[in-house]
Amino acid sequence: MRIDKVYTRGGDLGETSLIGGDRVSKSSPRLECYGTVDELNAVIGLLIEALGASQAGPHLVPILRRVQNELFNLGCELATPDPEKRAKMPRIEQRHVDGLERDIDAVNDDLPALRSFVLPGGGWASAYSHLARTVCRRAERLVVGLAATEDVGELAVQYLNRLSDALFVWGRWCALKDGKAEPLWDSRAT
Repeated sequence: MRIDKVYTRGGDLGETSLIGGDRVSKSSPRLECYGTVDELNAVIGLLIEALGASQAGPHLVPILRRVQNELFNLGCELATPDPEKRAKMPRIEQRHVDGLERDIDAVNDDLPALRSFVLPGGGWASAYSHLARTVCRRAERLVVGLAATEDVGELAVQYLNRLSDALFVWGRWCALKDGKAEPLWDSRAT
């Protein structure tokens, strides 16, 4: 793939092309979905940078680089409304969901049992992981909404659900590895 020109002027009137050539409004639900997946990918980039100073970095950075590629594939999938064209594109497969489950299991046993809800924090890497988790949950909600009215890849929602679980566990694990206290919800706080 070669990209020679960044701007095309094709979207200057508030429309863009999907994969397959259909023109749609930039406010369409499909664009909201893959735009939010792109935002998630950017936040994961911030998490990767924060992991440079984290004891969790050597384990998580390669996993997160893989996840960034998988998210790009998911964005491709969401930008392709035609199921026949989508079948020929990079997309989320069961192996990607299974991989996230293995990644969760690999660190979850190290974590102390939860006795309260965890608040975002616990160091930079942990905080960015929690931020990524919230963006992932938003992407998941948007894809669920789109799937109610349009065809989307069969594993898109499942992948985002599992990724948000992974980001939660990774955030907790980063705090543990970096020796930071996890902020816990205090229902009596005033």
